[in-house]
Amino acid sequence: MSVTQQQIRDSLAKVMTPRGVALTQADVLSEIAVTDGKVYFSINVDAAEARSWESVRAAAEAAVRAVPGVTSALAALTAERRPGAAQPPRSGVAPAAAHRPAPAGGAQSPMSKQAEIPGVRAVIAVASGKGGVGKSTTSLNLALGLRDLGLRVGLLDADIYGPSVPRLTGIQEKPQLDDSRRMIPIKRFGLSIMSIGFLVEEEAPMIWRGPMVMSAITQMLRDVDWGQLDVLVVDMPPGTGDAQLTLAQNVPLKGAVIVSTPQDLALIDARRGLAMFTKVNVPVLGIIENMSYFLCPECGTRSDIFGHGGARHEAERLGVPFLGEVPLHIDIRAASDAGRPVVESEPNGPHAGIYRAIAGQVRDRLKTAAAI
Repeated sequence: MSVTQQQIRDSLAKVMTPRGVALTQADVLSEIAVTDGKVYFSINVDAAEARSWESVRAAAEAAVRAVPGVTSALAALTAERRPGAAQPPRSGVAPAAAHRPAPAGGAQSPMSKQAEIPGVRAVIAVASGKGGVGKSTTSLNLALGLRDLGLRVGLLDADIYGPSVPRLTGIQEKPQLDDSRRMIPIKRFGLSIMSIGFLVEEEAPMIWRGPMVMSAITQMLRDVDWGQLDVLVVDMPPGTGDAQLTLAQNVPLKGAVIVSTPQDLALIDARRGLAMFTKVNVPVLGIIENMSYFLCPECGTRSDIFGHGGARHEAERLGVPFLGEVPLHIDIRAASDAGRPVVESEPNGPHAGIYRAIAGQVRDRLKTAAAI
């Protein structure tokens, strides 16, 4: 059954707002996107009103999901401060731990809003300062390496602007909802996997403003039934923007893994990513040098296409662990494109061994920190 925008607007007209009018009359709705039963929209309010509108966002999502033919719905609550307005508490985030002190001067620390995800022992971020360094491939194979070490592992694709996990895993189905209307992660390769890419078409442009990104990441953390996990690996978008800060402020990250290629330009951006996590008191578990070298499959000749050893030297200079080198190899690329990551498709191969060795170091550092 085809779903129309008018059907969605009719359902939203039944949702009342704190302003005493229907949601469709409050002049806060963005354009409503409807694609193959998947519905997306945002509710844009002043930051001072944000807390009172969270229940409206939840009611709007529920109303849309009840429309026949709707398979999934995502409503993002976006809030902007007026110039000179005081910073309000963010809505949709679990309350702070009681023992976490406020900073000097009485201002509340953004980190005071952190709260554990029920059932998840440790959340780690895989990040890069720039795109194109193989971060998503690394995230997935790292998660599989942790799985092979006997851990219960989940993977959250938080790369809002360019979700790659659906292609890398070959997943095409949509997540289902449980009795509490929370999304159920899709099981593949022994992992619990969630991605914004499961809810949008592969070629759909993700033209989202910062507050929408923050809301979407919060919902994928909190509105997903992750079950019992030892580690949740979060594949972050590149850079040091809203998504990274939202994650760091939302959950107490047990660590971050930085992915870089050897060349200087990538390392400059990797430094920024590392500095950001350090600034928000997230332990850096280590740096991975991806595409470290090219080994010719025909003649066995090694070529340092992007240089070599830059990430190792950077790790030594900054005093953080160096986790390992992953080569630029056609087997890794081909397996990723086919939706069969190399740790899964060639478990006894040399590349799977590299990823498992890196996973072993990550596990050991989490154990040392009593995170798992």
